[in-house]
Amino acid sequence: MDIHHLKIFVAVYKNRSFSRASEKLFISQPTISEHVKNLEQELGSSLFDRLGRTILPTEAAELIYPGARKIIEDLDKIKETLNVSTSHIRGKLIIGASTIPGTYMLPRLASEFKNKYPDISFEIKINDTREICAGVEKHQLMLGIVGAREGRKPLKFEPFLSDELVYAVSPRLAAGWPDKSPGVIFKIPFLNREKGSGTRRNMETHLRNMGLDAGKLKISAVLGSTASVKEGIKAGLGGSILSGRAVAEELACGSIMEIKLDAPMKRTFYLTWLKKRTLPTNYRVFVDYCRNYHDEM
Repeated sequence: MDIHHLKIFVAVYKNRSFSRASEKLFISQPTISEHVKNLEQELGSSLFDRLGRTILPTEAAELIYPGARKIIEDLDKIKETLNVSTSHIRGKLIIGASTIPGTYMLPRLASEFKNKYPDISFEIKINDTREICAGVEKHQLMLGIVGAREGRKPLKFEPFLSDELVYAVSPRLAAGWPDKSPGVIFKIPFLNREKGSGTRRNMETHLRNMGLDAGKLKISAVLGSTASVKEGIKAGLGGSILSGRAVAEELACGSIMEIKLDAPMKRTFYLTWLKKRTLPTNYRVFVDYCRNYHDEM
């Protein structure tokens, strides 16, 4: 049964007139009459006796009017509840994030979002890109922010913020290698991230695009976090390619230095969620906020 038919029936019943119902609903009178006729055919009962210019509800109309009015009122309450839910954003946002966005981007973003929506709380689960994407796909996470596309068909990837990878070494190690051409990357011991890391995947892609073979790097250690890579660089264990966001402070104070390669290594972070999953209101509002978010590296 069409709710629109019920609304028209209730309007005609209350006004005892097709023309007055037409004025109230801003619908033409012939359309009002047609909808009532369709409802009568569906119910198999006449709803109004047409007595010249006057109409009177039939027994069937008297029977269904209370129920029809309640259905309309309940629908209005549902809409009102949804409107209140949309205007008052609250609850917990559990977001999976790969290392760089989870450590260097989300805390500031969460703080600014919470200033706007004080009743929101955050739980940020940090793992590598592969694990975050797997968590979203398995319904363990509603939303993720990752540094590479995993190529999984059920997932939607929407570009978020950008980043630039830099080849970083300690000043002491750089001093021992006066040659600062891109080929020096194959001479200085290299600290690599673990498999599944978005940074590692982007690094390998950029080196390949520059005609450099990542397989020829002199790997001195494989480390499981950006923080451990940074500490390894400072200790002189080797150089590495990692997020410019992650080493911004170290570059500024000189504890780490950058060696320029042939071309800038730009990359994008992505918001990711299941294509067929409807995000709850608080997550939808957060995604919209992220779409309009801009920061400075």
